[in-house]
Amino acid sequence: MLDVSAFNHVLNVDTENGVIEVEGMATYEQLVNAALPSGFMPAVVPQLKSITIGGAISGIGIESSSFLHGLVHETVCEMDVLLANGEIVTCTAENEYRDLFFGLPNSYGTLGYILKLKALAVPIKPYVELTHTRVANAAEFFLTLERTCAGDADFVDGTVFGPNDHYLTVGRFVDDAPYISDYTYLDIYFRSIPARREDYLTTFDYLWRWDTDWFWCSRNLFAHNPLMRRILGRKRLNSITYQKVMRWNSRVGLTRTVNNWLSYHTESVIQDVDIPIQNAAQFLDFFHQEIGLRPIWICPVKHRPKNNPFPLFPMTKETLYINFGFWGVIRGRKKLPTGYYNRKIEKMVANLDGIKSLYSSSFYPMSEFWSLYNGKTYKELKQRYDPDMRLNDLYNKSVLRQ
Repeated sequence: MLDVSAFNHVLNVDTENGVIEVEGMATYEQLVNAALPSGFMPAVVPQLKSITIGGAISGIGIESSSFLHGLVHETVCEMDVLLANGEIVTCTAENEYRDLFFGLPNSYGTLGYILKLKALAVPIKPYVELTHTRVANAAEFFLTLERTCAGDADFVDGTVFGPNDHYLTVGRFVDDAPYISDYTYLDIYFRSIPARREDYLTTFDYLWRWDTDWFWCSRNLFAHNPLMRRILGRKRLNSITYQKVMRWNSRVGLTRTVNNWLSYHTESVIQDVDIPIQNAAQFLDFFHQEIGLRPIWICPVKHRPKNNPFPLFPMTKETLYINFGFWGVIRGRKKLPTGYYNRKIEKMVANLDGIKSLYSSSFYPMSEFWSLYNGKTYKELKQRYDPDMRLNDLYNKSVLRQ
């Protein structure tokens, strides 16, 4: 094994050219801490502090600025990549390794490891003004969202609390704020969305508004309870703490044991899927009827027109996609086939011309998987950059979990 964890430094914030030079294992917490004092931020900052920029490229990273800047990998202009044979190559959109440059996103480390890269940085202001607008009808909600993305917003996302309960959140940079809200301790950000028409956060707190409670998933640790929040304290209310607890629980099997005692069968449904906006209302209706987890995070994303297609995560140019993020566990008395609900989602996403991120559990048959994720191109990339198969195969890693 080769340990690349030491490649975790922010090397330079070039404010003149709007570029951050950084090593692949640096977390977004490090990037934000380095860039904000200079009046800049990475163009797309995924929601959790512990996410690394290399992981957000070889996986898929998204946030509320993605309707402007695309996914994280679309903000990158250069990468130094460690190949399976030990060679390091520098790839850009124009040089001899451009096939690797466009092929790395969604490859999950199976084509090489990103050691260093250069990514887009954008100027900021000290505060973000938020407006939360409720829209009851799903079709009207997505229409309003599409119009908003064509306007002057800096950030756009949404939250679905129920079949007739959609909230569109629009963020704009501002120089001054009449007050500043704090969602890093006793108050919970997602609960403020239906409660407030307007809100103000520092830019730093806006970028990490979801991290304190890992969106709403901290409820699984009873962290929505005010007493529990006081016990945990401000420093432990973050995604890093929750990840440690979840890994411990997965290793020890506490939740699994309790469910067995109570004769419950469970299935984790932890997904991010991207659906063309014209099909978004149909997907949401399906999700309410067949899956039922709530809340649901909504994030618009548009493929940047100047970029060539990224073959392992194909998106149609000039199409606004809606990312649906949903993370929870479905419990029931009836034993169902393994991956029952996840497979339903995979089929519907494909039927609606969407695509899903592969960080989650996947249950695709091999032929279907490669038809969706461009198996022909992946095979060509594998043959050029890892012909001896020293690294894992994408299907083995993301579906078979080998």
